[in-house]
Amino acid sequence: MAEPRKIIIDTDPGQDDAAAIMLALGSPQDLDVLGITTVAGNVPLSLTSRNARIVLEFCGRPDVKVFAGAERPIARPLITAEHVHGQTGLDGPELHEPEMPLQDKHAVDFIVETLLREPAGTVTLCTLGPLTNIALALEKAPEIGPRVRELVMMGGGFFEGGNITPAAEFNIYVDPEAAAAVLAAGIPTVMMPLDVTHKVLTLKRRVAPLKAIGSRPATALVEMLDFFERFDVEKYGSDGGPLHDPTVIAYLLKPELFSGRDCNVEVETRSPLTAGMTVVDWWRVTGRRHNARVMRDIDADGFFALLAERVARL
Repeated sequence: MAEPRKIIIDTDPGQDDAAAIMLALGSPQDLDVLGITTVAGNVPLSLTSRNARIVLEFCGRPDVKVFAGAERPIARPLITAEHVHGQTGLDGPELHEPEMPLQDKHAVDFIVETLLREPAGTVTLCTLGPLTNIALALEKAPEIGPRVRELVMMGGGFFEGGNITPAAEFNIYVDPEAAAAVLAAGIPTVMMPLDVTHKVLTLKRRVAPLKAIGSRPATALVEMLDFFERFDVEKYGSDGGPLHDPTVIAYLLKPELFSGRDCNVEVETRSPLTAGMTVVDWWRVTGRRHNARVMRDIDADGFFALLAERVARL
């Protein structure tokens, strides 16, 4: 059997981030989580770092180390999303104070040291929040770029537009300078935009198998999703909310669930009207080099079946 793929999860939990972490931890035969790095995004860094440890303890995995990273974007004030995720970022279940410690090492240093230590082309970066930590790591040690096997990111949108402004998706909008730097770094990149994530809605029939598991992590996840979906149900009038971040992990486990194409993606950093917009050359009209594989479609029922199967293993 092939060795599990080595991954670093860079995240700002977030209920959907929690689902992504659980999906990865429930797949040890496929994925080796080298560490979790946190960034300010959905809520401030102190809470994203707390939440990552809470999720690990829900899953009985305090052995996975958590490294706190950037407290703010590279060039802008921090914008957070408590209006979506609640004041804790993980509203829904009853939360406890985590017992496992944060590591002393900064997330950027962990990313750099890990990529320099592990054989080139063996570590995948899974980014579930703003790309600040990755951009700072590339700025500190540009030589890590060619050593990354792949970067799979949740962020951006094309046909769906934005979800925090008419033009911009939240993760990119929070730190567009970081996103622009990462997309320009030449790393093989796969992008999970809103065009995909808005197709994986937490319909009751899809969440029912998760609810039936009855374990501590599964119950906590269902309670998170019950809270999380209320914002999007009210906003979009949909039957359930989009489960953004687990698409990143699902792609590593079952890429056949997805379809997309190689494109050029640029990030708008100057316009106050469209800041954070991902300008996706889907129709290949610019002649600019392809720098990302942009996903557009997903087998949503297959995705939720995978999520339930792997969360049941926790």
